[in-house]
Amino acid sequence: MGIVLKQSFKNTLIIYLGFLIGGLNTIFFYPNILGDTFQGIITVLLAYSNLIMPIMAMGVHYTIIKFFSVYQTKEEKDKFLSLAIFLPLLLALPIGFLWNSIQEFIINHLVDEKNKGIHNYTNVIYIVAICCAYFEVFYAWAKVQLKTVLGNFLKEFYNRAAILILLVAVYFGWITKTEFAFYLTGFYIVRTIIMMVYAFSVYFPKLNFKLPKNYKEIVLFSSFIILAGSAGALILDIDKVMVIGKETFKAAAYYTVAVFIGSFIEAPSRAMNQILQPLTSKSLNENDDKEVESLYKKSSINLLVVGGLFFLLINCNVVELFKIMPPGYEQGVFAVLLISIAKLYNMILGNNGSILANSKFYKITLPIGLGSALVVYLLNVLFYHKIDMSTDGLALATLLTIIIFNSFKLIFVHYKLKMNPFTNKTGVAFLLIIVLFFVFYFWNFSIPEIHLSIYSKKLPLHPIFNIILKTLLIVPVYLFLMVKFQVSDQINALVNRFVKR
Repeated sequence: MGIVLKQSFKNTLIIYLGFLIGGLNTIFFYPNILGDTFQGIITVLLAYSNLIMPIMAMGVHYTIIKFFSVYQTKEEKDKFLSLAIFLPLLLALPIGFLWNSIQEFIINHLVDEKNKGIHNYTNVIYIVAICCAYFEVFYAWAKVQLKTVLGNFLKEFYNRAAILILLVAVYFGWITKTEFAFYLTGFYIVRTIIMMVYAFSVYFPKLNFKLPKNYKEIVLFSSFIILAGSAGALILDIDKVMVIGKETFKAAAYYTVAVFIGSFIEAPSRAMNQILQPLTSKSLNENDDKEVESLYKKSSINLLVVGGLFFLLINCNVVELFKIMPPGYEQGVFAVLLISIAKLYNMILGNNGSILANSKFYKITLPIGLGSALVVYLLNVLFYHKIDMSTDGLALATLLTIIIFNSFKLIFVHYKLKMNPFTNKTGVAFLLIIVLFFVFYFWNFSIPEIHLSIYSKKLPLHPIFNIILKTLLIVPVYLFLMVKFQVSDQINALVNRFVKR
């Protein structure tokens, strides 16, 4: 796990720095500069792009990770990567030719009458989707060379920093709100070009238009994997799209903030999986089941411990956090809890997704991806439209869908590969997280109201002090208990290194 922990640590720092910038954007700058309506428009545009992106990419980013380590000669690798460059165009180009019809369908059938203003920006959806598709292809290109840091920086930090720059530009009147969407699209284009140049610098292929000997297997795998790897993002983005079919863009903005806060805990998982994906694929290709199981167990317990800490910090401070934001956003408190539980359950699976996608049982990923999308849609209709649970219903649908399909994936891997991610310390970690949640959730420090006047607005400072004090209490208590009960050997070793210093 040495290279895993080293690059995961760097990637985690980048992701949390990105989340910090994203948090400032989402919680402070978006609502106060763009307003909740235009924040909702940007959210929905990006959500549609995320829904279309897996189709554009044709699963090629997963195909590269699965097959690259199979080839032994440069000629074989060049044939494979040459195919990977052009394969996404098989769907991206036809979608482009049909885009006028597609965007008319989106506007006329999927958007509520009061939200028709989105029609001015629908071209953004296609451009961002194709840019993200090729970004993922070239990022996977670098991953198989075990070079993940720059790609992770561009994926997790670059976009949020670009949004911050554009928000500042809107604030000072350098650009308009309408121009914001189009300049943001330009940043996505530049990001893809940077990733392409870096991928070629890591490994530059000689274009070879001869098909690899296993091209049928490659195309078959790509066809099955299209939705599988993006199922998690698909579930949340379907939610955001469904909001504007019933409510205003403001509701989409409120729900997006709740999802962002609840998703904060998964940064370590995203960081670790950048390097775990190619390592898992390599171990499976070499039939090294012991290494696969070792990665499975270690990633699960380490992500549970780290994710559990951020689960507590988020949910035990969320009420105070919403006090800092404009009115309306506070309705997402329960949604934050539900989304964060779903994300924590995702983290417990460790590299389960990589095992499934890169094993001989990869075909199961297609029904899992389609099934999860269908189930979350039906549950959204039930909770959001029929029972009218508002956006809490969307979050509940997401949680139930993830519980159902993650449980299936756990059972499937256990049955087919005779391995599971749990250790004898998993239950201990769970119990500690639950106990500390109930200890810290229901109280706050009694701090008198303090406000800071900024121009004509008053920023409440007492919730910020409460969050800081509560965090300073939760972190040492949590780490002490996890180290005391020796839940994770890797985390204990890391803590002991710093304590000895």
